[in-house]
Amino acid sequence: MRHAWRALACGTAAAIALAAAAACFSDRSATGPATGTCRLPIDETVPGSVVVPISNFAFQPAEVRIHAGQTVTWVNCEDDATAHTSHANDESWSSPLLSPGTAFSHTFDQTGTFDYHCDPHPFMTGRVVVE
Repeated sequence: MRHAWRALACGTAAAIALAAAAACFSDRSATGPATGTCRLPIDETVPGSVVVPISNFAFQPAEVRIHAGQTVTWVNCEDDATAHTSHANDESWSSPLLSPGTAFSHTFDQTGTFDYHCDPHPFMTGRVVVE
């Protein structure tokens, strides 16, 4: 009987650890917008600037369309201590780790389509289309 309880306890602990690891490293999809408040570092009404909040493990919106010469600013709006990056797939830009409440900006001078991702969470992807 004692061995059965120990086996059950070990099995339960292993299952919880596996679930936690899977949650951190899975290919889960993004959920909806954040429920918390995020202070944006720039005025979204300023011509030439576009803000992409990062919340619930997603770039929101996942795709933005801008004109050459405009700037995109990514803002980490997570409710917890999760850090993210904005990293171009073609290596044309890379932000440092952004802790919640911090931002990174990049100005797009060339037309084209620029796909990007978050380094620590590669399932987080986005696109900037510069027209």
